[in-house]
Amino acid sequence: MSKILTFGELLLRISPDANGEWLKNNEIPIFVGGAELNVATGLAIWGADVSFFTALPDHDLTKEILGYVENLNIDASRIALQGERIGIYYLTQGKDLKSAGVIYDRAYSSFYALKPGDVNWDKVLEGVSHFQFSAICPAVSQNAANVCLEAVKACKARGIHVSLDLNYRAKLWKYGKNPVEVMPEIASYCDLIMGNLWAAHQMLGTALDDTLIAQDAKEAYLQHAEKTSLEIMSKFPNCKAIANTFRFENGEGINYYTTFYKEAKLHVSQQYQVDKIINKVGSGDTFMGGLLFGISSGYSTQDTLEFATAAAFKKLFIPTDSTSTTKEEILQTIKDYAS
Repeated sequence: MSKILTFGELLLRISPDANGEWLKNNEIPIFVGGAELNVATGLAIWGADVSFFTALPDHDLTKEILGYVENLNIDASRIALQGERIGIYYLTQGKDLKSAGVIYDRAYSSFYALKPGDVNWDKVLEGVSHFQFSAICPAVSQNAANVCLEAVKACKARGIHVSLDLNYRAKLWKYGKNPVEVMPEIASYCDLIMGNLWAAHQMLGTALDDTLIAQDAKEAYLQHAEKTSLEIMSKFPNCKAIANTFRFENGEGINYYTTFYKEAKLHVSQQYQVDKIINKVGSGDTFMGGLLFGISSGYSTQDTLEFATAAAFKKLFIPTDSTSTTKEEILQTIKDYAS
């Protein structure tokens, strides 16, 4: 049976409204999140055997958070209790994590302070078949980047499937390294890389074909997705699958589709278009969770892609950081849009 471990920083998202009412009312929503916990949450809802590993300070607030994670049916027993603080970020409601609106307060958190040698990988990786993390992790600090490299090496030594989400957060890369100086070595140990054309260029140094992008047309983007996938596989022979998401804003709505290059074929999802969404946070995490769920459940490549894409689309209508959509609801969404 597959056991999936996600690794990354648990964060508290403080989410004020856009018009300042939170100041008048002395009320502000707080969500438990972090990319890899969002991935784990989706997997747990869909019935996967999933654990989450991070570092948190040993105090009463952490105990409440651990209880919250366990109540999601996520194994939190591997979490390291060390360090001084929990990472925080501020994001005004309705804003995108990639926009100027996000404010990070993550310096000197327990995860930030992790360093090579702190983690007993024999214990943390025991029984694990799939390991997932994102490029947000090595963006936090040099030590965190070193731990990520240590982690993927430990996984490869044990034959564990490694999945990497190329989340690019410009506001996090502040310790003197550009992503392209850090990510290629880490990516060389990964079996599945997910992201988009622009993130791959920024973090792995792949080419951006201006002639294709200038067309701003679906067929051109699909052609570019195949070119980028082949380039990544050429640079990183260990990688056997590449996923790309295409999420284009349309007023308050969105136009969304994805690709999955595997076994020398570009698979393309059905397309989702809607006039209004609620929240973009966690959609990409849900997509990654859907990929892992399909892969670990033995779905075909196309069915894996369709499940992940529909799950990510449904997440756009959920205000919390992680999905709450069931497997049955996702499968029904695929049928509804196909018809």
